[in-house]
Amino acid sequence: MHDTPDQIHWHEPKAGENAGYGQFKRQPLPYDRFMATEGVPCYRGIGVRKVQDLPLVPWKRLGGRGSFIQLYGTEGLWGMYVVEVPGAGALNVERHLYEKVVLVVEGRGTTEVWQEGQDKRHAFEWQKGSLFAIPLNAYHRIINAGSAPALLLCGTTAPNVMNVLDNLDFIFDCPFTFSERFSGAEDFFKPKDDLEPDPIRGLAMRRTNLIPDIVNCDLPLDNRRSPGYRRVEPAMAKNRFYLWIGQHETGRYSKAHKHASAAVLVCVKGKGYTYTWPEALGITPWQNGKAEFIKRQDYEPVGLVSAAPMSGDWYHQHFGIGKEGLRISAWHGPNNQRARKPGVPGEMLMDYGAIDLSKGGSAIPYHQEDPFIRKEFAETLEGEGLVNRMSPEFYEHPPAEGEVVMGDVM
Repeated sequence: MHDTPDQIHWHEPKAGENAGYGQFKRQPLPYDRFMATEGVPCYRGIGVRKVQDLPLVPWKRLGGRGSFIQLYGTEGLWGMYVVEVPGAGALNVERHLYEKVVLVVEGRGTTEVWQEGQDKRHAFEWQKGSLFAIPLNAYHRIINAGSAPALLLCGTTAPNVMNVLDNLDFIFDCPFTFSERFSGAEDFFKPKDDLEPDPIRGLAMRRTNLIPDIVNCDLPLDNRRSPGYRRVEPAMAKNRFYLWIGQHETGRYSKAHKHASAAVLVCVKGKGYTYTWPEALGITPWQNGKAEFIKRQDYEPVGLVSAAPMSGDWYHQHFGIGKEGLRISAWHGPNNQRARKPGVPGEMLMDYGAIDLSKGGSAIPYHQEDPFIRKEFAETLEGEGLVNRMSPEFYEHPPAEGEVVMGDVM
């Protein structure tokens, strides 16, 4: 066959040559194409100081103004966007074959939810700081009760669904009712405060589809990330979209730890910054002269940072420098948290990010971290007029197993 102006035929490579071009441009996936046709901008980066600063453009499909957010490391894993609800108005009715969680950045209002064929609409109220889940493929309408615009931050599994199905008509107009996700129970959106151990890792969990205020709600003691650290993970609408809420005490910071890309931290109270760097730089990158390769993101409510922004395992470490504790919500998307990834059923796994390196985990203990971190944090707190509560004993080398230390013997 010979090449023509209308068609170029494939030719076998000559002896000693490889087939193909050798390099190629990454092609847009269905979700990329979807974002491009929605008529609103897409913010890309490792994070943003606060989403309130993002540009908002009229969004015909939603009926408000908004912008997509695709932080580095989340591409293809899950989606995010911010949308403004008009003052004393409402967004358009939606239904879609992907999960959605909503954090109220500003405003107050009501959401109505109903299933195909249902006459009754279930309604619940929300305010600044509310977190709620929309059941899979349920109709929903978001209404602003105030005269000023409301602002919502939404996380979705749209990329996962669109990149497989690649049919928007089916995704936005499928009549199937997922009754196991939303049965229409009267108390479905009634907040629940009861705690139970999550069945996989035994961490504190709340089965609730609405949390009225994640900024000020009580959090149980966890201690895994820093001394006095508190944390809970909501189980919402039987979603595969995984998230949690945690808080570091004032004057303290988290241990660095590493894992693959997916997690985005949402600052909901306080202010702070995150350092993140590839594991190839080691655990003391400043000391090793690699500071230029370390990425930093500063944030305040409601700011974002991708914990591992460039794929692969990245270390990341979070520092609160406000007068109140640093409260964050980590959004992982569906099936991306290590305990929920596919693998051999029954295989025993370690709670990797919460275990120190010396014990087989990925967390850098304070006594092994780069000296720059401790020094900078202390200087930053002093500049903010805050007390440094990182006690000297936090940096002491723990005794080896079975080792007797002074004070152990009476």
